[in-house]
Amino acid sequence: MHVSLTRLRIRSLRFLPGFMVYALRSESQVRGAAGFRQGSLLPDRKRTFWTMTLWDSSESMRAYMTSGAHKAAMPKLLHWCDQASVTHWETDEDTLPSWEFAATRMRSQGRPSKVLHPASGHADLTFDPPRLSPFKPIAPR
Repeated sequence: MHVSLTRLRIRSLRFLPGFMVYALRSESQVRGAAGFRQGSLLPDRKRTFWTMTLWDSSESMRAYMTSGAHKAAMPKLLHWCDQASVTHWETDEDTLPSWEFAATRMRSQGRPSKVLHPASGHADLTFDPPRLSPFKPIAPR
C-alpha cells in the first residue's frame, strides 16, 4: 500500500473560492480513481488543508495526480499557497494512520513543494501542529 500526504496553506482569503472549486473536483476524481482505497481531509486553522490518501501502489497514485482536476489544480497552487508540503511512504497496513502520526511524518520526512510566495515555516516545515478534528473521510465510489 502507498500513503500520500499533502499540506497546503492558502495565502489569502481571495484564493479560497477557487481552491475550494478545485478541491471538490479533485475529491470527486479521487473517489473514482483506480487503486484508490480510502482518504481523509483535514481542514486546519489559518486556511490550511491536509489530505491523506491510501493507494494500491505509487503508480495508481501518480496516475490520479497527473490527470483530470488534480492536474489542473497543481499549477494554481504555486500562486495560491504560501506553504505547501508533501510526503509519501509504503505501508503494510490497509488503513490510514492517525493524523498525529501523519503530522509527525510530514515534519520528519516531508518536503516543501514549490510556491511563488513562501511564508515563514515553508522551507523548513515549521508549521503549527494541526487541529486534529473535524476530519472528513473519503471513500471510493
